[in-house]
Amino acid sequence: RMFTGSTKLPPTKTPQPERLDEVYAALRKGLQSYLQVHQLELDSLGQQIRENKKNSRLVRACPVKPVTPVSRVASAIIHGELHIECRDVEELYEAYCIQRRLRDGASKMVAAFNLATGSKEARESLSEANKGYREYTEHMCSLENELESQMGEFHVKMKGLAGFARLCAGDQYEVLMRYGRQRWRLRGRVEVSNKQIWDSEEFTFQPLVTELLSIKVTELKSLANHVVVGSVSCEMLDLFCPLPQTLAVDINDLGTVKLNLEVTWRS
Repeated sequence: RMFTGSTKLPPTKTPQPERLDEVYAALRKGLQSYLQVHQLELDSLGQQIRENKKNSRLVRACPVKPVTPVSRVASAIIHGELHIECRDVEELYEAYCIQRRLRDGASKMVAAFNLATGSKEARESLSEANKGYREYTEHMCSLENELESQMGEFHVKMKGLAGFARLCAGDQYEVLMRYGRQRWRLRGRVEVSNKQIWDSEEFTFQPLVTELLSIKVTELKSLANHVVVGSVSCEMLDLFCPLPQTLAVDINDLGTVKLNLEVTWRS
């Protein structure tokens, strides 16, 4: 998979319902894919157990030791937990949509009362509408935070830089990844054998609703002469997938320098 730059999302001080719609759709799709993978595992384990039982009945002279289906039980437990997680995410989204509709209604009431005459009743109604609008806004922000706690983890592995003729033996680089308040800074160098040595190889990010992953690569030449190779922001929605994904991120505009990562999402 090739990753290129993406427009940075606006700072979050208010609820982001359109963004949350996108995140929910991606998360729900990822959880459903997880369920399908585990269902296939359950079916496969069940078939193996049935075949073992059949073989143990057929081969009397050389009995086959029965297989205790512990792995099938464990997989079934995980499958059940995934069903619960899917349901929890759906309920959170439904609650969010209710608060969104209430907030939209309160917003219309505020606009209407602002146009009304300045009577005492109108001022009191406007005050109540403003209060409701603030409460619904707070509830939406709270539900966005709660959804983030249900989004699992992104486990990222550093696979190195690819730069064709751009990378030379002895070159040193720093890679800085920012994801909200989370940061991963790592440094590496290119050996004579073209092998790359990095001081950190794995990091775990907590998925966020409103943030993009920001990546900056700098070539370390001397204390006063660092050269920024490029900076890019990456969308994370496509990473809600049950299988590990290998990413090639274009770091500069020409795409001559790429950052190779492996990302595994764990729900």
